[in-house]
Amino acid sequence: MTNRIAFQGEPGAYSHQACHQARPQMEALPCRTFEDAVDAVKSGAADLAMLPVENSTYGRVADIHSMLPQSGLHIIEEAFVRVHINLLGVKGTQLDQVTHAMSHTVLLGQCQSFLKQHGLHRITGADTAGSAQHVAQQGDPTVAALASELAGEIYGLDVLARHIEDNHDNTTRFLIMAPEADTARRGDNGMITSFVFQVRNIPAALYKAMGGFATNGVNMTKLESYMVDGSFTATQFYADIEGHPDDPGVKLALDELQYFTTNTKILGVYPAARERY
Repeated sequence: MTNRIAFQGEPGAYSHQACHQARPQMEALPCRTFEDAVDAVKSGAADLAMLPVENSTYGRVADIHSMLPQSGLHIIEEAFVRVHINLLGVKGTQLDQVTHAMSHTVLLGQCQSFLKQHGLHRITGADTAGSAQHVAQQGDPTVAALASELAGEIYGLDVLARHIEDNHDNTTRFLIMAPEADTARRGDNGMITSFVFQVRNIPAALYKAMGGFATNGVNMTKLESYMVDGSFTATQFYADIEGHPDDPGVKLALDELQYFTTNTKILGVYPAARERY
């Protein structure tokens, strides 16, 4: 055991914050890409991986759902991080000195009101924590970064304005991935089962596939589709349902699903977070 949890991004990224919140006792291991974070677990360099899957404002994270089935890892937990955005400047800088704000394009779009109010010009950075690192290295008081408070602590920046996001309910959902599945019932808020499947090439296949969940009283909280291998004719679906595969209703629904689908694969059975926003 390495006692490490891998994430994509620079130290101070929101994925890093998710690691701190969900596994404060573990060392967070920064990785260049999502694939690198997964490979870190598969190689034994880390015990777990923290992967963002969706944001309440901008929807799903590109490529994650298609990567999960091939990752060889299993979902063992979910985590939610409220995305609070802060304006971070060089030590001793005053807000009225700042003329430019740097961050990932998504965060720049989430602070439009603040940027307009203070007349700040946008500079697109590779990512949020990387922008904070750049601002710290350049030492220019006219350029500030939009990032987490954790990034400010890591790179020695002052918080010039706190929680400046337009949408104060903006939240990102993360999945904690492990090499081995854990199907034990745990937590106080019920279980979630996540799986992927492809429908058979028959009329109304998706409608029929979903019917088993409705008739067996299983609540499906998410259903998303995406292309497989860039083909317009091959569609894979990702789904989250409430319940454990051993629950009678869930077992019947999953059994019925097999009649109308191919390549069905359970990605994880894990406890629902206390607050799912």
